[in-house]
Amino acid sequence: MSQSREHAMDHVVLVLFENRSFDNLLGRLYEPGEVDSFEGVIGKDLSNPIPEWAEYGADRNVVPYRIASNMDSPNPDSGEEYPHTNTQLFNVLNEHNRFQMADKITAPWNAPAQAQMPTMDGFVTDYISFFTAQMGRQPTYDEYAQIMTGHSPEQVPVLNGLARGFGVFDHWFSEVPSQTFMNRSFWVAGTSSGFVNNAPTSNFIEHNTAETIFNRLEQNGKTWKVYVLEPSPISFTGLISAPRLKDRFATNIVPFSEFLDDSANGTLPDFSLIEPALISGHNDYHPAAGMAMIQGVHLPVDPPSSVLAGEAFLGQIYSAVRTAYSQEGSNYLNTALLVSFDEPGGTYDHVPPPRVPAPEASKPVGQCDFEFDRSGYRVPAVVVSPWVAEQSIFTEEYRHTSLLATLREAWSLGAPFTERDASARTFTSVFALDTPRHPDEWPDITPLPVPKYLLHVNALDQFFSGLGKAIVAGCISFAVQLDIELESAPADPNEEVSAEQSIAIIHEVANGVFPRLRAA
Repeated sequence: MSQSREHAMDHVVLVLFENRSFDNLLGRLYEPGEVDSFEGVIGKDLSNPIPEWAEYGADRNVVPYRIASNMDSPNPDSGEEYPHTNTQLFNVLNEHNRFQMADKITAPWNAPAQAQMPTMDGFVTDYISFFTAQMGRQPTYDEYAQIMTGHSPEQVPVLNGLARGFGVFDHWFSEVPSQTFMNRSFWVAGTSSGFVNNAPTSNFIEHNTAETIFNRLEQNGKTWKVYVLEPSPISFTGLISAPRLKDRFATNIVPFSEFLDDSANGTLPDFSLIEPALISGHNDYHPAAGMAMIQGVHLPVDPPSSVLAGEAFLGQIYSAVRTAYSQEGSNYLNTALLVSFDEPGGTYDHVPPPRVPAPEASKPVGQCDFEFDRSGYRVPAVVVSPWVAEQSIFTEEYRHTSLLATLREAWSLGAPFTERDASARTFTSVFALDTPRHPDEWPDITPLPVPKYLLHVNALDQFFSGLGKAIVAGCISFAVQLDIELESAPADPNEEVSAEQSIAIIHEVANGVFPRLRAA
């Protein structure tokens, strides 16, 4: 095995979790003065104002920031779409958009004035409004105060343990002030083709034609795989970039068990992307979504704690990388693990996101009149490598497209994908040690017990996440493109699709386009 840090990035593994801000999971990582510089929450007087129209607790004026009292907060889920994020960052809520779900919000989309700086004081405002839309009533003070909470290192020992044991980026920003599909697209393509919200999913499956890192890798003789945790039957990475990746669905999108085999056998590809379970039974850290799907209805879709389940899954990935001792091919010395999130999902963070260049300067304004000139806010980002010193903190501004910029630089992959990754900071400098740390010196990390949650394929119709629901319409349009006959789809395209039909449709499409996931 090579002892040179020049090979620190021969193999790069990216695992992307869901919908948590930096403050929410890592804000208490270090005490003031414990390290030279760290942008956390301890020692700061952080709060958000309570709107005067709140039915309960308005006389308290503000909600102070505090430690979460349980592992399922915020529950119900916070708003994550573009107009909700606008309210969270700027405390702008157009009166006609108050108490509305995202699909009922209209222009001007709670957007700030041109060049207005984020105030980070609208999280309580948006949470009360979104809670009311979901539940049909206003929340009590204790119910809405949970949006101003974050977890302690003792509650999230795996992510915090890796952050302390290796390196953490405390200014890593998501790319779009909105939800999953856009930000996952930016991770791999540096753009979302002008789309700002997940819905309709067909926008991505049919029209997100942007070149991806996977295409560029193949052009340069590099290998890649997307590993999807079982029993998920589809890959969101694949569907979001379907116009570019559909010819590789049957070859490069594989079950997570193959990652464990490849790690053990020294056969990891040059680039790996790992997807947790996103459709149901999510072990992706995502806040509980059961009350965010259908207005006024509480659906039993969530496991007891996606945070604890996500911790256990991350621990499994870390163990696989740590024990990779192959003499040839991939091993712990030449594999870098990057752990991050797609977007913060409406969970509180105190650091204003920066202005950024539009990905395609010559293209027209995007969905919801957004010009893509400001980024989303901070998410956790941790790097694991024997070439990274423990308690390393990287304080400069990074964002999702820093990965594209870094891979282009390290692997000579050519020109920028968009203006966004052209301007992003690379992180090759984080691999700074002259002598690698042996895995025996790496931190031993034990996840907290995960509450019992039995999930198998036949039970998927009972546990169906918001992302699962969002993908159904796109699956139907994709099936039409590929001439896949869907026995479960209603004959009338305007007819509402039930949860049972949705699961069947996903499986029918998956069986046709993701054969290796079906086999798993």
